[in-house]
Amino acid sequence: MEVSQIETQVASVLLFTFLLSASAVAQAQQKPEELAQQSSEAWLAVVDSGKYAQSWDEAAQFFKTAVSKDQWESALGSVRTPQGKVLSRKLKSATYTKTLPGAPDGEYVVIQYDTHFEQKQSAVETVVPMADKDGKWRVSGYFIK
Repeated sequence: MEVSQIETQVASVLLFTFLLSASAVAQAQQKPEELAQQSSEAWLAVVDSGKYAQSWDEAAQFFKTAVSKDQWESALGSVRTPQGKVLSRKLKSATYTKTLPGAPDGEYVVIQYDTHFEQKQSAVETVVPMADKDGKWRVSGYFIK
């Protein structure tokens, strides 16, 4: 193998390693509110598609111990189905906190969206992601007003 080929391969490996490191650093530097919002919006997409059982599967462990999958599917279906499809959803606020009433101390972000459904012109959706035991942000609460 020629020296220039070896140098090219070494440079490629170094570049790949640098990009992996930069990606990890960028994620570590994201604010909790940003990580929680990403998790919240992915979870809401599941709910919006009517996959209520899957939304329970993807929720925080704390949430799963508080409500069974069957209870969740029934409750969410009775609340969301009559609203119709989501026509628009806009971030209203995202607030980081370590305490919430009725919940263990931890890391939470209370996120509110101004949402327009087919059958409800003006609603506020509140989604509460928490940092789960594995460090991933998962939804631990959901409310519509």
